[in-house]
Amino acid sequence: MFDVATLRRSIEERDAANLIDLYADDAELELVDHLNPPSKPRVLRGRAEIADYLTDVCSRDMTHRIEHLISEDNMVAFTERCEYPSGSRVLCSAILHIADGRIGREVGVQVWDE
Repeated sequence: MFDVATLRRSIEERDAANLIDLYADDAELELVDHLNPPSKPRVLRGRAEIADYLTDVCSRDMTHRIEHLISEDNMVAFTERCEYPSGSRVLCSAILHIADGRIGREVGVQVWDE
């Protein structure tokens, strides 16, 4: 069973190590944002690539707040609001596909303040 409480806590506390542990070794993370449009998303393959990304995000001086967290069967979905000390904000929406109690695939869309 996937632990959504650990997911929420790890994101909101910027705990990269615990967050990385939630991913399967062969997980895939697809990101769409202002730098990576839907026709050319950023795709990270494997826990090592995903770990590099999550370590970078968690090291940034910003707050993360999970909203609208839904978990059903082998799917988890949530929105995440982030804010930098400058006041710049990011809104993320993610869908996680869970296999054997770990994240096997994640699709995320991020929108940033200009």
